[in-house]
Amino acid sequence: MVEFTLDGRTVSAPEGELIVHAAARHGTFIPTLCHDSKLDPYGGCRMCVVDVEGAPRPMPACATRITEGMVLSTNGPITDFQRTLTEMLLSEHLNASPGGRPNELLDMANELGAEAPLILPDAKREEYADRNQLMGYDPDACILCNRCVRYTQEVMQCSALSLEGRGGEARIVPTWGLSWLDTECELCGGCLSVCPTGAIYEKFEEGTKRPEHALEQVRTTCTFCGVGCQIDLNLDPETKHIVKVTSKDEYLPNEGNLCVKGRFAFNFVHHPDRLTQPLVRGEDGELHATTWEHAIETAATGLRGVVERHGAQAVGFLSSARLTNEENYLIQKLARTGIGTNSVHSCEST
Repeated sequence: MVEFTLDGRTVSAPEGELIVHAAARHGTFIPTLCHDSKLDPYGGCRMCVVDVEGAPRPMPACATRITEGMVLSTNGPITDFQRTLTEMLLSEHLNASPGGRPNELLDMANELGAEAPLILPDAKREEYADRNQLMGYDPDACILCNRCVRYTQEVMQCSALSLEGRGGEARIVPTWGLSWLDTECELCGGCLSVCPTGAIYEKFEEGTKRPEHALEQVRTTCTFCGVGCQIDLNLDPETKHIVKVTSKDEYLPNEGNLCVKGRFAFNFVHHPDRLTQPLVRGEDGELHATTWEHAIETAATGLRGVVERHGAQAVGFLSSARLTNEENYLIQKLARTGIGTNSVHSCEST
C-alpha cells in the first residue's frame, strides 16, 4: 500500500492501482465514458482527467496509476474542462437513446449542468441497418469511445466490430460493414452491455416501451448450461413480463458476460405454446391435461413395464443442464437405485 493525497485528504491504495479505482475506493467519483473495468486502460475520451501535482497537463485517471506521494485534485478547473468535453460530445449526439438503454453521457451532462451549445452541421452519420433480429446500432447515438470494439477484441478475442472512416464520417460498424451475422460475432451482446450511450441496443423488448431504468430487476441464475451465470431479469412493473436480460460486472462466475442464449433467449417464458400443466396421452391418442400425481404414476408405470419386459439396462436417463447439481444427483440416484441402470448422462458433463 502507498499513501497519496486526494483532494486534500491523505489516503492509501495498492501501488499501481488506476487512479479512477483508487478514488472510487475512497468515495470520490471520477466520470469516465471510455473506461470499463473488463478492458485495458485506454484514456480515449479524456473525461476522467485529474490534476496531478508536477504533471505538465491533466492526466487521465483511467490510464494513470497511483504512486507513493502522488497529489491529486479532482475538482476546481478540471470540472470546467469536463463540462466543455461533455458539450462537445453533445454537439454531435443526435439520438439520446434509440433503444431505451441507459445513457452515461446524458447522466454526466445533467450532473455537470452541460448542454449542447450547437449541433454540428456534419454530425449526422451514415445510417447502419442489419438483418439480424437481436441487436441494432444507431451511429447518431455513438460517441466513438471504442468500448465495444475493445470488448470484442480483448474479451471475446474476435474482430466483430471495427472503426471505419475519419473525422465526421467515422463510425463503428461490424467488420467491413457486413451484417453481424457475417462476421465473427456470436451475438452475445457483450458490446451492447458496455456501450455507454445505448447506441447498440436490443432490437426487441418484449411487451414494454419503458426505458431500462424504469424496469424492475430480479436476480436469478441462467439455466441454459452448467456454468450458472448470474443474470438480472428486467420486468415490466405492470405486466411482470420479462423485457430483457442483463448482468453486472460483480456477478460471478460470469462477471457480467453472457452468451447469446443467456441474453436473448428468454421469450419462451411467456410464449402461448409453453406447457403450464402436465399432459397424458389418452386412449384417443390425444394429450389431455391431468394432475401431477396422475402424470407421475403414468410415467412410473411405463418405466416399470419397460424394465419388466426388457431389463433395467433398456432404460436410460438424460438430465437437463437446467437442473441444479443437487437435482442431477437425485436423477442418478433414481437411475441407479430406483431403476437399476447405469445409463445416466447430463449435457453438463460435456
